[in-house]
Amino acid sequence: MKNTITNFSEIAPLRKVLMHRPGDEFLNLTPNTLERLLFDDIPYLKIAQMEHDAFANALRVEGVEVVYLVDLVAEALEAGGRTVRKKFLEQFIAEAGITSPKIARYCFEYLNSIKDTRDMIRKCIAGIDITELKKLGSVSGFYATRDTGRMIVDPVPNIYFQRDPMATVGHGATLHRMWSITRTRESIFMEYVYRYHPFYDDVKLYYDRDEPYSIEGGDIEVLSSEVVAIGISQRTEPDAIANFAKRLFKDKSNNFKYVLAIDIPDERSFMHLDTVMTQVDVDKFAVQDAVMDISTVYEITAGRGGEIEIVEIRQSLQKVLEKYLHLNRVELIKCGNGRRIDAEREQWSDGVNLICVRPGVVMAYDRNFVTNQTLKKHGIKVIEIPSSELSRGRGGSHCMTMALVREEE
Repeated sequence: MKNTITNFSEIAPLRKVLMHRPGDEFLNLTPNTLERLLFDDIPYLKIAQMEHDAFANALRVEGVEVVYLVDLVAEALEAGGRTVRKKFLEQFIAEAGITSPKIARYCFEYLNSIKDTRDMIRKCIAGIDITELKKLGSVSGFYATRDTGRMIVDPVPNIYFQRDPMATVGHGATLHRMWSITRTRESIFMEYVYRYHPFYDDVKLYYDRDEPYSIEGGDIEVLSSEVVAIGISQRTEPDAIANFAKRLFKDKSNNFKYVLAIDIPDERSFMHLDTVMTQVDVDKFAVQDAVMDISTVYEITAGRGGEIEIVEIRQSLQKVLEKYLHLNRVELIKCGNGRRIDAEREQWSDGVNLICVRPGVVMAYDRNFVTNQTLKKHGIKVIEIPSSELSRGRGGSHCMTMALVREEE
């Protein structure tokens, strides 16, 4: 095993991170499709890209290598050759909901005609509207006369949140069945990386995207070499957590002893665990005020015969964190400094969704100035990144990044 993934902490020095730079998928968002595509607004692409580049550059200044999804997928498809490229396109089109063999063939011909692999992948993410097929002379009759603005293949706009389609845990990873049909295709890309990329093709998977229960990476936080926390949320089901835990404990190459399943409200404002809680230092967490009310956590440990044991813990989340992280005291730093109006406003733009680049140093949206100032008062260094457009997707710096390599504890 190449040990190309190393992630035993939310706060250990970050060395390599996966991201996706927003592209033309934003241009294919319309007011009529926002709800279906899980967006609240349409970001201005030019500014969103500038902000994303500023974020990536800030990471590089901190010594982090930034790897882009499109590059990894392109390298995997090129390593696999024509057969793998064909398989990828056929799978992507099928999962886009194209049921007509005729239209599926047109979409395949169009995408496969894009010779540059990176451009082809970007086009998959951007989506296909009917006028693009018509330009090739492939569309006739009924399909040619339909609304010229109709998307034949929907865009994949949420994919700049690389936290969700997969997660890294220890030296392994999880590949996810996404909760919403809109986001299902996001995990196809890393599926091909894990199968065909010469650098990642032997990564051990603790969960795969063809399983029946949904799980998303925003709910998975690796707190230490012993503890993984997972939110039981709107988008992560208990059965998925149980299956993940069984496989994690069977892997004797790591030392994980506990999976803490944290029951959070089934609401969009609590979309994932990392929207209400992220670790910012050894003994400090940034939290939404409602986290204080969480009182149900399930301790999952290895049982006999490959099974697991589950024990309900009725304690405050603060006490649970102190116990399992072996700390005398954990400090919970509130979004908006605990003031309701500031907290609600800055929670909307993910005030506590923070990527920690090393203990006590985080990246945060500049617009969340009350929360940022509160973090600074508690000794946290806050590196602010521009956020007028990136924040419209309802995800912060933690959502936009997936750690591939952190220094081991």
